Order: sequence, then structure tokens, then C-alpha cells
Amino acid sequence: MIPYADFTFFGLLLYAVVPTLILGAFGRAAWRWALFVTAVMLVVQYYGLIHLRPGFPVREIWIVLAFAAWQWAVVRVFAGVGAPPGWVFYGAIGVSLLPLATAKLFPVVWPGSEFGFLGISYVTFRALDVIFCLRDNVIATPGTLDLLMFLFFFPTISSGPIDRFRRFVGDWRRTRSRAEFLADLDIAVHRVFRGFFYKFVVAALIREYWLERAASGGHFLAYLSYMYAYTFYLFFDFAGYSAFAIGLSYLFGVHTPENFERPFLARNIRDFWNRWHITLSFWFRDHVYMRFLLAATRGRWFASKHTAAIIGYFLAFGLMGLWHGIELHYIIYGLYQATLLSAFHVYSSRKKDRGRLRASPLQRALAVFITFQFVAFGLLIFSGRIGAARLPHHLSEVEDANCTEIFGWLWDKHAPNAPVNVDLWDGEQYLMTFPAKEFRQDLADAGYGNGQHAFRIQTPPLFKDGHSHMIHLRIAGTKRDLTNMPKVIVCP
Repeated sequence: MIPYADFTFFGLLLYAVVPTLILGAFGRAAWRWALFVTAVMLVVQYYGLIHLRPGFPVREIWIVLAFAAWQWAVVRVFAGVGAPPGWVFYGAIGVSLLPLATAKLFPVVWPGSEFGFLGISYVTFRALDVIFCLRDNVIATPGTLDLLMFLFFFPTISSGPIDRFRRFVGDWRRTRSRAEFLADLDIAVHRVFRGFFYKFVVAALIREYWLERAASGGHFLAYLSYMYAYTFYLFFDFAGYSAFAIGLSYLFGVHTPENFERPFLARNIRDFWNRWHITLSFWFRDHVYMRFLLAATRGRWFASKHTAAIIGYFLAFGLMGLWHGIELHYIIYGLYQATLLSAFHVYSSRKKDRGRLRASPLQRALAVFITFQFVAFGLLIFSGRIGAARLPHHLSEVEDANCTEIFGWLWDKHAPNAPVNVDLWDGEQYLMTFPAKEFRQDLADAGYGNGQHAFRIQTPPLFKDGHSHMIHLRIAGTKRDLTNMPKVIVCP
């Protein structure tokens, strides 16, 4: 079950939310209740089957529990040996990453197999945060309940936001008064309503009336339209999800950090990454980029002061691309962002050396506009749409093509009540065009517009010559066959 994806999930949430409201009204919605609800929701969300290999299904919850035991053991062993720097620290990082790496590579090596669970990437980053904090000696060895609750807190398990252990534990163990619960409830309600508006209204409309239509085109303007459509769709869909996760977290007393802060008003690419997917970008900034920069500065690895920063960007965002997936477009996306940040680093350093002038309102607006174009193109790369085939927007089925008649239906979801013409071909020879405009109640009941999308014609006499004919029924003016085409018939 995918959290916040449909109203079925929200219906299940009522069984957790309603008792929480009652307990909170009496100041009793404490950490034990949050722990109990999280355990129940984990079973509900991960009770489905996955296939470790074709024909070998297992319950997803067993994978989750095995992952939990693995990360608990890594943290305990690393803390037990004193959380030293050096090869022990890097070994702990590698061992902690092993399940995630396996989940990414397993389906590539053995197609059709699955290993992992929804949210394993985000949970792994939380586990790594604990190891980093132990290495920096800023936390004591976490207790078992604290660690597992931090890793698997159900509102944020599937897609973040990515919390930090020190901040999370302080919230989770805090005892709230009735007044504090009501203050959290007020924030939770605002976030949940924002989530519904973003995800189920704005994002849904963008997808149906803009994104899918742009994806069905193959020319430059279609790609340009898709780039902007995907940029806005991704923001409203993911920001809506984050709003749900944050709102539900507040209900259980955990003040999960914000994930978006008006990212499309950023004046430069660095400002954008301070506003977009904030918890992820700050995680890479703190745990990868800054650590590399500090080590390079202390070790005097590079002669230029800018070289370490640029290599740090490529290291951090290269890993971010791989974290999203091993597909080529994710890797290129990470390198693209690193290139933009490196270029801005050099530009801003030179500008600072020459003395900074106060920007006019027009210059600030121009900076926002230019930054948005670079951001949108990056998200087009991220989408994997470049070079991909056009997405079809027609649904069809040729139900039969025999020596007496040919019938079926054809529907364009972008023009749901308009008839679509069908071309009939005999092999490579065009024969005729006719409309799919007959009414059928079953099409109307299935949601295919007004139901006037069926066709039925008599098989042309030229097919009745005793020879083999390959029939093509195609969307008029294209080479796209309808479903179940082509078909060979031989008529006496």
C-alpha cells in the first residue's frame, strides 16, 4: 500500500487518527501510543507480497523486519567498538548501505525479482545519520525503541521528509499537555488540507489536462510543454505528499521539518537547493559535501580553494543521482546539478572578489526567471522523458475481424466526447477511413466519454478472394495499430 496515494489509505488512517484525537484531548497521546500505531501501520502497509525471485513470494513485512535487525546490529556494533574514525567508520557506512545497494541492483542482475520495500532509500539515510552522529560523538548509543521508531516512523517512512535523530528523539519522547496537543493539531489540520489541495486538486489537474497531453507529442514544443508541466506536477505532487507526512507527524507530536520553501522563487541554483527537497539536500550538504570539504581543507589536498568545493559538488550530487536510481537519466541529473552549482560557485566567488552591488527588482526577477529555466530542464532530465517514446492517449480494441464484419472501439481520452476516425489497410495498401461514433452503453459505463466510440463495418468484398490478407486498423492519419491488430484473414 502506497501512503497518501488514494482515499483508501486515508480511510485506514481514520482508525489511527480518531483515537489519537480523543487521547490528545485528555493529554494522553504520548510516545507509547505513537509506537503502537507505527507498529500496526507497518504491518498494514507492508503486508503485501513481493517476489524475491519469480515464483518465490514473501511478505514484504519480513523484508522490513530483516532490514531493521540489520541496521540495529550495525549501529550496536559500531557503537560497541567506540565509533572510531577511519576504516571502521567507513566499513559501518558500507555495511549499512548494503541492503539499499542490493535493492537497487537485484532487479538488474535478476530481472523479475524484487528485494527491498517502499521507502528503503529514506530509511537507509536515517540509519546513516545515526552512524554519522555516533562518529561525531554528538549522541549516545541509541536505545532499541528510539532507533527503530526513528527509522520506521510511519508518516514519513515512504518518501520522507528525512529527519535527524537528535531532533526526532526529543520530540517523540516529549510529553505533551492538552494545550500543546491542540497547537500541534492546528498545524496538522493546515498541512493536511494543503496536502489535499496540492496533490488531489492541482497536481491531478496538471497531470490530466497538461502533462499527459504533452507526453503524447514528439516535437520540440511538446517537449517544452512537458518540461514545464512535469516541473509543476512534481512540485505539487511531492509537496502535497510532504504536507500530509508533516501534518500527521505533528498529530503524533513529532515536528518533522519542512521539505519545500517556495522553490520556484529561488534566485540562483544554490538558493534553489536551500528550498527544494530541503531535508534531502541538507543531508547531502552536511554528511557528504561539508565532510569532504573539511577533510580536503585540513589535508590541503588541492592548491586552489575552489577545487575542493567543485569536487565536493560532484561527489554529493553524483551520489544523490545514484540514490534515486542506477538509471542513466538519474546519474546525468546529478551531474547536471553539480555542474550548475560549480558554475555558480565560481561566478559568485568572482563577484564577491569584485565587490557585490545591490540588485534591482528587475535583476532579481530576471534571476528568478533564469534559475527556473535551468531547474525545469534539470527536472526534464530527471523525468527520463528525453528520448522516450510518446505516451499514447488513445484506448482501443478490435473485438473481431472476420469474413463478415469488423467491429471494436476507439477513444481519445484527451477529447473524451469526440469521435476518432479509423483507417483500414490491407497490408501496405490503404483502403478506407470511417468514424468510431456508434453508441455503446458498456463504453459509457466504463467512463469512456459519452460512449459514442464504437465502430462496426461489413468486411469489404475485396478480402473475399480466397487469398491471405493482413488487416490493419489504425488511428486515422497514423501508423499506430489499434489493439489486437494486425490480423490475418482468409475468406472464400
